[in-house]
Amino acid sequence: MDMHTVVVGTSGTTADDVVAVARHGARVELSTAAVDALAASRLIVDALAAKPEPVYGVSTGFGALASRHISTELRAQLQRNIVRSHAAGMGPRVEREVVRALMFLRLKTVASGHTGVRPEVAQTMADVLNAGITPVVHEYGSLGCSGDLAPLSHCALTLMGEGEAEGPDGTVRPAGELLAAHGITPVELREKEGLALLNGTDGMLGMLVMALTDLRNLYTSADITAALSLEALLGTEKVLAPELHAIRPHPGQGVSADNMLRVLAGSGLTGHHQDDAPRVQDAYSVRCAPQVNGAGRDTLDYAAVVAGRELASAVDNPVVLPDGRVESNGNFHGAPVAYVLDFLAIVAADLGSICERRTDRLLDKHRSHGLPPFLADDAGVDSGLMIAQYTQAALVSEMKRLAVPASADSIPSSAMQEDHVSMGWSAARKLRTAVDNLTRIVAVELYAATRAVELRAAEGLVPAPASQAAVAALRAAGAEGPGPDRFLAPDLAAADTFVREGRLVAAVEPVTGPLA
Repeated sequence: MDMHTVVVGTSGTTADDVVAVARHGARVELSTAAVDALAASRLIVDALAAKPEPVYGVSTGFGALASRHISTELRAQLQRNIVRSHAAGMGPRVEREVVRALMFLRLKTVASGHTGVRPEVAQTMADVLNAGITPVVHEYGSLGCSGDLAPLSHCALTLMGEGEAEGPDGTVRPAGELLAAHGITPVELREKEGLALLNGTDGMLGMLVMALTDLRNLYTSADITAALSLEALLGTEKVLAPELHAIRPHPGQGVSADNMLRVLAGSGLTGHHQDDAPRVQDAYSVRCAPQVNGAGRDTLDYAAVVAGRELASAVDNPVVLPDGRVESNGNFHGAPVAYVLDFLAIVAADLGSICERRTDRLLDKHRSHGLPPFLADDAGVDSGLMIAQYTQAALVSEMKRLAVPASADSIPSSAMQEDHVSMGWSAARKLRTAVDNLTRIVAVELYAATRAVELRAAEGLVPAPASQAAVAALRAAGAEGPGPDRFLAPDLAAADTFVREGRLVAAVEPVTGPLA
C-alpha cells in the first residue's frame, strides 16, 4: 500500500479522501474491519430473507410498491429490476470527478456494515474505481430523496456489466466490455443489494465536498484581489487593523482582514496619496471586503461541519443495526446537505458581486482616483478592459439566478409515497456552475487590479512586495500587462486558470507566509 491508497473502513471517511479518489485517481482498498462488518451484516440479511415475514427491500417491492411480498425465486430479479428501472437519467453526462465521488461515497456506506451487502459486491465497487472505469451518469434523475436514485442506479448498472461507461482512456464503451477488459466479474445482486446501492446522498455530498475545496481557494484568492484593488485605488489599510475586527468577533472576518493586511504589508500606495481627492472613508466594496469575505468563510465552515457529519454517516433504507434488527428510516432525505449547498450558492453570489463592484470602480475614471478610463492605454482609441467588466457582470447576474434555493422546492413522487423531497442534487449541480462562474469573476478582478497596480508603479509608486509577486506570476502565466488593445479572451482565460489552480495564493505566500 502506498500514499495514494485510500483505505475504506467502517467509520466513514474524510473530505480529503473524497477529493483524492474523485479528482486524483487514488486507489481504494477495503479494510479488514470493513470486510468483517460486511460479512456479519450479510448473515443478518440472509436470516431475514429466509423468514416468511416481509422485510422492506429484502422481500418486498419498493416505494409505493412495498406492499407486495416477493417470493424467493423472484428476489434476484427484483434486485436487477430496481437497478435497470431506476437507471432512468436523462440529459448531459455528469463530470467524471462527480461520478467517482458518487461511487466512492456509496462504497463508504456499504463498507460500514449497515447495508447488508456482501463483501464481494463491495470489492467489485473498489475494483471498478481502481480500474478507472466511470459509469455514464446523466444530469437529471435525482430529487435528493430516497437518495440520488438515478445517478446511483447508473453506477450499479455498471457493476452488473450493463449500460455504458467511460474507460480510463476516456472512451465510452459497453460496461460489460470494460469490466471484461480489466478482469472484473459482473455482480449478481441478491436480496437488498440493488436497493442498498441506490439509496444515499452520495452525489450531492461528493459535490459539496469538492465545492468546499474549490471555495476555500477562491475565498483566499478573493482576499488577495480585494487587497490589490484597495492598493490600486489608493485606499487605506487602516480598516484592516486587528483591533477593529476584534470588537466584532466573527472568525472569518478576522481571517480575511489579516490576509489582506499581510498582502498589503510594505505598500507605498495605501493611504498616502489622497491629497488630490481627500477621502475620509473608502467605498463599501473596498472597506467592507473583510466583512463580506469573512461571512462567506464562516458559511464554508458551517457547511464543512454538515459535510463531516454526512461523511461519518451510513445512509440506507432499511439499515442493519448492530443488535440484528433491520429497520426502515428516513436518513436518505437530503435536507441537511441541500440546505448548505444552497447557502454556499448565496454567499458565492455575494462574493462575486463585491468583486465586480471593485472592478467597475477601477475602470471608472470618476472613482478610480487618477487611473485612466477602463485602464486603457489611449482611451478612445483603446477600450481597455471595458468589455471584460461586461463579461464579469454577466457572470454575476448568472450567479444571482443560481443563488435561488433549490431546497425551497419539493415535488411529490412515487404515487405520493415520497411526498416531500430535498432537491439536493439540483442544489449541488447549480453550485458547481456557481463555483465555476465565481472563479472567472475573481480572475477578472485580478486581471484588472494587477493592471491598475502596474499603472501606479509606472507613476513611481511602489506596490507591496506580495502585490509585485502576484503581478509577476500572473504575467508569467500568460496574462499580459498594460498596453494597447489586444485580443483579450486569452489573457482572461490565463487569469482564470491561474486562480482555478490555486497559483495566485501560491504566488503570494512566499512573501506573506501561509494565508488562511
